[in-house]
Amino acid sequence: MQMLTEETTALKEELAPEAGTQEEKARVKKKRKFPLSVQLCVALGLILGAVILEITAVNSTSFSDWYREHIFPLWVNTYGRLTSVFPFSFGEILIMIAVFGIPASVVAMIVLLVIKKKKRKKIGKVFGYVYLWIITFVVVVQVNNCFVLYRTSNFAKTNDIPENTHTGEQLEQLGDAIVVQLNKAAEKVERDEKGRIVMRCDYDKTAKKAMQALGKEFKNLDGYYVTPKPVACSFFMSQMNLTGIYFPFSMEANYNNDCYKAKLPCTVCHELAHTKGYIQEDEATFIAYLACVRSDDLYYQYAGYLTALSYVRNKIFEYADEEKKIKFDNSISDKVWVDIDANREYWDSVKKAKDTVFDTQTVSKLSSDFVDKNLKLNGVADGSRSYGRMVDLMLNYYIDKK
Repeated sequence: MQMLTEETTALKEELAPEAGTQEEKARVKKKRKFPLSVQLCVALGLILGAVILEITAVNSTSFSDWYREHIFPLWVNTYGRLTSVFPFSFGEILIMIAVFGIPASVVAMIVLLVIKKKKRKKIGKVFGYVYLWIITFVVVVQVNNCFVLYRTSNFAKTNDIPENTHTGEQLEQLGDAIVVQLNKAAEKVERDEKGRIVMRCDYDKTAKKAMQALGKEFKNLDGYYVTPKPVACSFFMSQMNLTGIYFPFSMEANYNNDCYKAKLPCTVCHELAHTKGYIQEDEATFIAYLACVRSDDLYYQYAGYLTALSYVRNKIFEYADEEKKIKFDNSISDKVWVDIDANREYWDSVKKAKDTVFDTQTVSKLSSDFVDKNLKLNGVADGSRSYGRMVDLMLNYYIDKK
């Protein structure tokens, strides 16, 4: 019995190192897998959280309003402040990375899978997690910085502006009033030898100051504003029929620096309005108009009235007869018409441009279709036509203020 016990003990001691080695291998193997499992859980958890947030927003306007007022400003004051430090458009860099980097990574993955046959599983995991995090970033940012905001109460309801119907006569009165102010401002701004306006203003400090001033009257418009930035590939924006863009992935207000400069003040203020949670296009345009015409800067005032004129004129021309159209156009001063025509000439030049990297007609159609479908996807039933509703806001606001 004694010998058996001693032999058994010796045998255990001999097997112990092997058992210990096996346990160690299992522990190391588990440790190697654990970080990947954490990544998967975190990524899927963030996506699920974004989906729940969107569903909640779709079904609760009051929640969306609370989110815009209390949560969305956190992203502006943190991430927005960070990206504003860069003197260039950080969003444009992200787009370039996506356009060129993702296809290049797919090619690299395929090459590695062919060359490194023994490590295909590991390579697949690495690239799989990279793409998973890209998808997670896109989903989470889009929901938090864009989609939820489409479900908030409209600007009129948020700021106690009546939502009434109006008559053609009231619309024409608004048009006449805008023309009067526009004609006055047109006499005061500097012009070149062709009679075109020479913009003597900045598109940063003045815009932010004008927007902050609106915060005294309207909700959510006070506080910190990100720095508006021109886009390096502005001509491509022109091909897409865009003068500006709010980029939720960088929390930036970007603008097209190639377009006719008289359009920029309103464009910049429009994009800044998006960064304050007013994501609807008609509302952002109305806010931009008010910011410009109330600005101390004469060039901003002119730009505000010029932008408003295009919307109001289009509305009047939807029903007016030829005599009324001619009468209205004749009331606009020749100096204003020079700027209107110069703006048209610019967009015509974009359409006629040759030797471009991308076909303008194709890019323009794709962009227009995307904007229209994106708006409809987010609950804006009339899609791109919603831009024109800023005239209704103007009428209801001014009629209420008498």
